[in-house]
Amino acid sequence: MSHPDTDLLGSLSAEHSRRLKEHMDQALLEFIRPNSASLFAQHAPELAKFRETIAHSDSKDDNEFLRSFREFVPTTDYEPYRPYIAKFFATHCNESDVKNLFAPGLPYCLAVSSMTSGKSAKTFPIYRPAPHMLHHPLYLSLPHSEGSALSPSSLGLWQALEMYYEDGRSSKMLPVCSVTVGFLRMQMNWHVEQDKDRIDLWVPGKTDPYAISLVKSYRAFFILNALFALADRRVTIIRFLFASVFVNFLQYIEDEWPLLIDCIEKGIIPDMENMDHVRESLEVIFASIVTFHSAHDFSQKHFTPNPLRAAELREIGPPGMQGWAVRVWPDLKKFTGITGGPSAASVPKARQVTHVLGPSVAMQAPCYGSSECYIAIPYFNGDPNTDFKVVPVDGVTEYLDVHSNEPSERVLSAWELVAGGHYEPVLTTRNGLWRYRIGDVVTVKGFAPDDGLPVINYLHRRDGSLELAYGSTCTESQLTNAIVSASTRWIGQITDFTIVADDRDTPVTYGYLVEIGGEIGKDAKLAIQQTYEDLMKNNEFRVAFWQGRARKPTIRVVERGTFTEYRRQKCDKTNISMGQVKVPIVLSDATFIEWLLQRVVAEL
Repeated sequence: MSHPDTDLLGSLSAEHSRRLKEHMDQALLEFIRPNSASLFAQHAPELAKFRETIAHSDSKDDNEFLRSFREFVPTTDYEPYRPYIAKFFATHCNESDVKNLFAPGLPYCLAVSSMTSGKSAKTFPIYRPAPHMLHHPLYLSLPHSEGSALSPSSLGLWQALEMYYEDGRSSKMLPVCSVTVGFLRMQMNWHVEQDKDRIDLWVPGKTDPYAISLVKSYRAFFILNALFALADRRVTIIRFLFASVFVNFLQYIEDEWPLLIDCIEKGIIPDMENMDHVRESLEVIFASIVTFHSAHDFSQKHFTPNPLRAAELREIGPPGMQGWAVRVWPDLKKFTGITGGPSAASVPKARQVTHVLGPSVAMQAPCYGSSECYIAIPYFNGDPNTDFKVVPVDGVTEYLDVHSNEPSERVLSAWELVAGGHYEPVLTTRNGLWRYRIGDVVTVKGFAPDDGLPVINYLHRRDGSLELAYGSTCTESQLTNAIVSASTRWIGQITDFTIVADDRDTPVTYGYLVEIGGEIGKDAKLAIQQTYEDLMKNNEFRVAFWQGRARKPTIRVVERGTFTEYRRQKCDKTNISMGQVKVPIVLSDATFIEWLLQRVVAEL
């Protein structure tokens, strides 16, 4: 669908700057005043100068408090927080040891990072916001709809941590899960202690019953979600965190089409691996429909024979035709999923999604953020797939200029940004992080005319390049654009790819591993030259090449289904939410690299 021309300001007037500074100062105070009393803020060495300054000044003076923050709080990474977060994972975790640890009270859950880089998981405490804030667009992953939402997400937990009172009695269970699942459970007021009673319940407003969340098999999880979604004609919203996972979902539907239609016709659940523990619940006679605060028995089978729906689907056929999704779900209005940034690891995916949805379905990205903090919401006066308005709701965002020549990086406030500049976001959050660097690089597209807040586009990871032996560094964006361009012109539809260091010859070079959907182009071998020419636009690569320290990239094709299997193995290995798994643009995990290379079937 077309998007309106942008209404963004290219720069801020004095009045806009003044109002924006007042807005950001007030938001920052609302986070750092209560969090300054936390155990972390009172004891972390990184905040020692800040504590000392506050102790020797009028701490009730807001301007002085903000000045002390901006002058004496350094940027931080995960390491200062690690020993404090470890307290939650102690063999016997006393509530008193973790209460007020980063923010007032106890967290609702611990959010697990997606571990895309292959590094060990990071966890971050998530505290309940004020009740009215839970329905802010920043947190509300599934807005209210008159119909159903197709949004596969495993509401199961990575683990549940038990906390104890001083006398040894159990205090509460703390869920460990993805941040999206954490907020969804929070909005439904779910507590871990009652999870076992929910196995027969339907997730409010969604096509899938809760029991599917307990399925650990990647294949079974998506086939069951496909089964219940296809059986439900009332779908109005499709939401996948990554559009690439939706493409994966469509592949399962195509591969299992006869099975799915047969099950809908007969009202049966298919036999699949690792789902015996939920089969009875999925077939149970009495289902329960849940509201946010209550549950009611409802005399309805979870899955009943529906020959009319099966006949309708048979006539439509599996995914392939333009607008297939609207034929299957006539009331479908919106698709939400990341099609830009790292997930554009193949822009062809976005085209495939658009083709399946058809022109009548609006597409937008979910909010921009991370396990650490939700940062920005889609900006609908621009392109809601790539434009994000930074809002100080879950945290206040400051910035580092990634092209600055200053010897020490100066932290910039929102009103100091320049349109077109490239910046790394630095977060001070409601959940107790202080000037935390997330390692992303964004560009400022402009400023919203109503309040002056920055509107940004995500570019790439600051540390996401593959710095090879010759020292040439191409960014994720450059590496992605090069293969997308070659795909469009020569290779055919790339459904997934990643990049590894190809050291089979010297010097080492960028080794693309790609999966092709459909037939490979007859002149695919020309893709190497195309990719090489695009990478030569990077000054460092070009200099290294002419000095004999670099060579042309390589492109190898892996067998079909490789990246689906990668996601399944990643889920099994890390136990993270299935919808949260993404394929990294640059892969560093040696075990997975070796496994992928074993699945190479051709080289261009």
